[in-house]
Amino acid sequence: MLSTLLIPVAAFIVCAAIGPILIPYLHKLKFGQMIREVGPKSHAKKSGTPTMGGIMILAGIVLSLLAFGKLTPSVMIALILTWGHAVIGFVDDYIKVVMKRNLGLTERQKFFMQFVMAGAYIWYAEHYIQDTNLWIPGFNATIDFGMAYYVIVFLLLVGTTNAVNLTDGLDGLVSFVTLPVALVYAAICYSLNMPYMAGFALAVFGGCCGFLLFNHHPAKVFMGDTGSLALGGAVAALALLTKTELLLILIGGVYVAEAASVIMQVAYFKYTHGQRIFRMSPLHHHFELGGWNDVKWKETKVVKVFTLVSCLLCAAAYGLWMIR
Repeated sequence: MLSTLLIPVAAFIVCAAIGPILIPYLHKLKFGQMIREVGPKSHAKKSGTPTMGGIMILAGIVLSLLAFGKLTPSVMIALILTWGHAVIGFVDDYIKVVMKRNLGLTERQKFFMQFVMAGAYIWYAEHYIQDTNLWIPGFNATIDFGMAYYVIVFLLLVGTTNAVNLTDGLDGLVSFVTLPVALVYAAICYSLNMPYMAGFALAVFGGCCGFLLFNHHPAKVFMGDTGSLALGGAVAALALLTKTELLLILIGGVYVAEAASVIMQVAYFKYTHGQRIFRMSPLHHHFELGGWNDVKWKETKVVKVFTLVSCLLCAAAYGLWMIR
């Protein structure tokens, strides 16, 4: 128990120590974030802020687990999913900041790389986990989906990583939202007698806390796709390895809302030939620009409200878990 509790502390310290070294180095390399013109005009001042800061979170997770955790098969799978998606994000960031292509990887390129990651996990799950049951929250029921379960796994992995990536649009937003997500998964892991996976969840928590030292408003560094896709991989891994795939919809409700707003906006825009549901998507930009009542929220207010919502959703999800 003591060594597990030291994991988030270690992850926090690693991030806190790396930040003052990495951020000036990213400045020196001119790895600055390019702000798209179609985004809120208030974000133009963020242009040039160093990106790829997700490296700090990744270092915190790995080093803290090496020091106080144990690399069990489940933890290794979680790390592979985390680092695998981090590599995809790194390539995307590299194209943006070094090759000066603001959109990074094309949708097809990114999807193909995510498809490979999801396929690798599905192969592992089919050969070694061999559990195609799906727990239905609130009904205390488990249904065997057979081979269809792997379709759900694919959608969860690709959907979660992209949803977390879309949430990363404001200073500190995705880190703050992920804090309660990591904590509730740590509690779920403990209740399942998976202490080392709980350590992984706490490493994610500590890494996000450490990163927020430099990413809270006004941000000195952004995590980039390197960090956001990695966090998406970590969250997806926790859901899959604890067999709480459907509960993730509630635990990660903020991620779901962000992704849904983009899907709805694009679909409605095409269907109506130019009309919009939201002022701008993802959802956090909608509230920045006036929401539905023409009252603009400051960036910090959006982050606070979304974090509170994430905390409430995680509490509700844990309640469902406890009464299973």
